[in-house]
Amino acid sequence: MNQVLADITSVALAIVGLAVLAVLVSRNANTTGVINSASSAYNTALATAEGPVTGYSPGAPIYAQGTSFGLGQFGEGIGSGFLTAGAA
Repeated sequence: MNQVLADITSVALAIVGLAVLAVLVSRNANTTGVINSASSAYNTALATAEGPVTGYSPGAPIYAQGTSFGLGQFGEGIGSGFLTAGAA
């Protein structure tokens, strides 16, 4: 019984591995963007952890610019922080 379960698990993992590989090499994949984003997040986390020694302060995240998490009358709680024509 254990051998059957091990074989089924191996086949399932092989299918998942093949799916991951297919996504990574797909013509529509943004593999470079994902890798750059992950490395940027790692570098920022490392610099923030070293902040008390180096003096680095990343500041508030871009999504924390408003005072509330809800949407205002024209949706000014969403976006890059710039006012749009509807919110002005």
